[in-house]
Amino acid sequence: MKRSKWYLFLSGLVFAFFLVGCQTEAPTSTDDSNTLAKFGGGNANGGGSGYELSQEERDGLIHMRIEEKLARDVYIVMGELWNHKVFLNIQLSEQKHMEAVKRLLDKYSVADPLTTDSVGVFPDPQFQLLYDQFIQQGNQSLNEALLVGKAIEELDIADLTFQLTFVDNPDIIRVYQNLKAASENHLAAFIKCLNVPTAE
Repeated sequence: MKRSKWYLFLSGLVFAFFLVGCQTEAPTSTDDSNTLAKFGGGNANGGGSGYELSQEERDGLIHMRIEEKLARDVYIVMGELWNHKVFLNIQLSEQKHMEAVKRLLDKYSVADPLTTDSVGVFPDPQFQLLYDQFIQQGNQSLNEALLVGKAIEELDIADLTFQLTFVDNPDIIRVYQNLKAASENHLAAFIKCLNVPTAE
């Protein structure tokens, strides 16, 4: 019963998102914060502490922790640069995503790969390169910045889809499914905004 209520709630949020679209006076994305706070791991809801993580699951958590920071950091910079609600709103959601993965890292005693929370600093050279490329592209115009947002969400969805092909830990599955649903909403927000003429 609780699960069906949740799906109804999520459907309502998605419907509301499509109503507001990319208007400047309304939010541009649905917020998944409540879901991640409830199922983000480390709350004893999933009973996952009794599960042994495979090396692939550990590596996946590390990867997704850095990738969520990539999204947050790029959106922080693009939000400051273009002052557009889609970046200002979604960066808050990405912070929640980072926290959800961090709770799982803590719960399963996996070392956090992030040694600093400074914007634009990454421990992995590939993520550093991606960040630099996204910032360079997003600096060109608002339209290019929105295309960057679209590309980041597509990357996130692809990586989460891949992770879900082999993860069997209930805690991780639940969080990854929620993150993927949120990324799909964010992707829809960027696509919506790309289809709306903007003054740059």
